[in-house]
Amino acid sequence: MKINIAIDGPSAAGKSTISELLAQRLNYVHLDTGAMYRCTAMKALQCGIALDDEQGVVDMLADTEIRMTPDGTVFLDGQDVTAAIRRDEISMAASDVSKHKEVRRVLVERQQKLAAEKGYIMDGRDIGTVVLKDAEVKIYLTASSYARALRRLKQNRENGISDVDLETIQKEIEARDYQDMHRENSPLTKAEDAVEVDSSDLTIEETVERIMALAMPFIAAEETV
Repeated sequence: MKINIAIDGPSAAGKSTISELLAQRLNYVHLDTGAMYRCTAMKALQCGIALDDEQGVVDMLADTEIRMTPDGTVFLDGQDVTAAIRRDEISMAASDVSKHKEVRRVLVERQQKLAAEKGYIMDGRDIGTVVLKDAEVKIYLTASSYARALRRLKQNRENGISDVDLETIQKEIEARDYQDMHRENSPLTKAEDAVEVDSSDLTIEETVERIMALAMPFIAAEETV
């Protein structure tokens, strides 16, 4: 038997990277919920749908396919958008569409249906509090805004998708934090039973090891059932 692991936290905390590595170590499936909202925002922008047009975005989703492969590739209606959805403007747009209650309902239903079989590592901003309330392991992964800005700058330069300076990126991250924490529907918050992991001064491998140490007792318990 397998378990589900929920990883919440602010933007650019490294949730996707850590989740992917954990999935590889455990032979689990990583479901990047943030990518689903990014895809939704990208398509809305492409279709000329206003980000505050809740019904318009919901109607659009009825005819939208979002697919993720085990190697981390994200497809939107059959097109590889893995790098494109990481652009800074898409990040902010994703925060806008994720405010809508009905948009979240549609995507949460998709996420819950997938995770029902267990063996999923799901990351986002309301996984432990809304999407997978019964996840055996809940992690709140965070880091200082400065540390996250440095990581985002490095990622942007590697992908060649942004030449924005560090100070601007840090301000955008802090604005995103405020927006996510104060939105009306499913604001970013730490689940009461989540363990907080601050990765500001940890390497990627150290962060993975810390979460593995928290998860293994639950995995071992399931294997004896």
